[in-house]
This record gives sequence, structure tokens and C-alpha cells, in this order.
Amino acid sequence: MPIGFRAFALAGTLFAATLPAFSGTLDEVRKRGSLACGVSMGLLGFSEQKPDGSWAGFDVDFCRALAAVIFDDPKKVTFHPLSALERFDALKAGKIDILSRNSTWTLEREAGLGLLFAGVNFYDGQGFMIRRDNKAVSALELNRTRVCVQAGTTNAQGATEFFSTNSITAELKTFPDGPSTLRGFETGECDVMTADNSGLFAERLRLARASEAVILPDIVSKEPLGPVVRNDDVRWYTLVRWVNFALINAEELGVASSNVSEAKRSTKPDVRRFVGVDGADLGPKLGVTADWAARAVAAVGNYGEIYERNVGSKSRLGIPRGLNQLWTEGGILYAPPIR
Repeated sequence: MPIGFRAFALAGTLFAATLPAFSGTLDEVRKRGSLACGVSMGLLGFSEQKPDGSWAGFDVDFCRALAAVIFDDPKKVTFHPLSALERFDALKAGKIDILSRNSTWTLEREAGLGLLFAGVNFYDGQGFMIRRDNKAVSALELNRTRVCVQAGTTNAQGATEFFSTNSITAELKTFPDGPSTLRGFETGECDVMTADNSGLFAERLRLARASEAVILPDIVSKEPLGPVVRNDDVRWYTLVRWVNFALINAEELGVASSNVSEAKRSTKPDVRRFVGVDGADLGPKLGVTADWAARAVAAVGNYGEIYERNVGSKSRLGIPRGLNQLWTEGGILYAPPIR
């Protein structure tokens, strides 16, 4: 081998040695025996801790679905409550395996923070909540108001841009977390509270006089929310992404928690692939069993069941499906096929 070529090969070997090792998150989770899931510090309908210490909510159910896929046991999850300010650092530091915490997908968060959003599971937008005696019927009438907003969210920038674009003078008052933001609104330190619209529906229920708070109809931004992972493990990212897709596809296919067993006897090719009767090699390509998608639905239900139970018509929040309807029902919820 020529000397120059040997030197080039050696340099290549040294360069390769400096690359980070494949993280193997799925293997680490299996070895640990539980999934580490980052959630909010308490947002009704999305992730709230019950008096007995258990967790419930839309974001919680996603992690339970993922645990069911991995362990065939949705209880094998440890939930880590995180503030908006600390959530991404906790994920990057490896303190959690996945962040399932009403987080908006943005370019800065992916390219700037070294993270990957595994799709969208809730299409949201920024809104405004006022007291009923304010009399405003539109966010365009919020001139000369004080506005409560939580630090570490996209909502401060969203509010600033909305007010500037519409020549509205407003004072933004930033608070470190959700409870203090709501408290600022409730005690009159602010006239308005701004957050993702779903969050306003949730936080309004915590007010002592919830009926006196009004959520304005204006949606002033795009806030696509979804689960987040680090960008150092494509295998893990792919699994998380397809669990998200599976829950959406399940609703479209009519596969629900009540009929998963029956679905295994279906004659429809797409349903048979979904439950692992046909296409048995698809699950192993993700590093899981052939019936991985059926496990997820059996544990928490399909997307529609999860939505309605936690934030929709069957919940205290009563948030209309809107954009979160399936594409076949007038919404924009659409998932690639499992085949």
C-alpha cells in the first residue's frame, strides 16, 4: 500500500473513532425495563398527575402506547414532569427517552437543538383568554392590555409578532411556568393570558370562576405539537414516528381497543397488515414484534379514542376535533400506510 494511501486510511480511521457511537435507545429502554417519558408539570387533558400518583392525559397515553409496543405492557413508563424551560435540555442530556409534552415543532428546535419531532399528533394554534367583563370579541381589540405568557414557549414571540403586525400596544408579562402564568391572570396582574389554544381550554378549568373566562376565537399562529426525540438514533426515531402513525391509521381503519382481537380475523389486507397477521416482517424492521401496532391500540385505543377521552367531547375540556379530524372527515390528520 502506498505511504500516502496508508496515511489517508489512518486519518479516516482516526476520524471514524471520533464519531459518537450508535446510542441504541431501544436496547437501553429494554435493558432498563421501562420507558422514561418527559411530560408537562400538569396540564389538564394532556398530562396530569392524579392524587394516587398515577398519570393521565393525551401525551401520557402516547408514551403508554410506545411502552405497550416495546414491552406489551403500557405500565412500564416512568413519567418525568418538566417545565417548558427545562424540557429540551432534559431530552438532550439523556434524562428522558422521549418528550411527549405539548411541544411545537419548529426549525430552530430541530436544527438548533439537535432534536427530531416524530410527526404531529395535535394541530394547535396560539389563542387568547380574557375575563368576561373585558367585553372584547376579538384579539384585535386587545390594545393597551397586559398579557401573561409562559417563558420557554413559542407564545411570547407569537404574541409580539401578532401585536406588532396589527399595531396593537400590549405589555407582555413573562412567568416561569404554567401555574404562575395562570395565577397572574387570575389575580388581575394581567388582563389577558396567551398560550396554545388547547392549553387555554385546560387552564381555564383550574380557575376558581372558570365561567368568567372567555377564550377568544382568534388563532394567530401554527402550533403543530408532537413527540420529540434526540437526533442521534434514527432507529428509535423511526419507531416513535411509526407508533404515532399507527394510532392515526387505526382510527382510519376502524381498529379500536374494543375490536383488536376481532380485527385479527379481518379479510381486509390493510387491517391484516396493521395487526401483524400479514406483513409479519414489518414489525421486526422497527425492532419490535409483528403485532406491535395492535399492542398500541389494545393498550390506549386509536387516535380518536385517545383524543375524545382526554381532550374531546368525552372529557372536561370539550375541544372540538377541528383540524385534528381525519383527512377523510374534513381534517388534516393523515398518516403514511403500514405496508
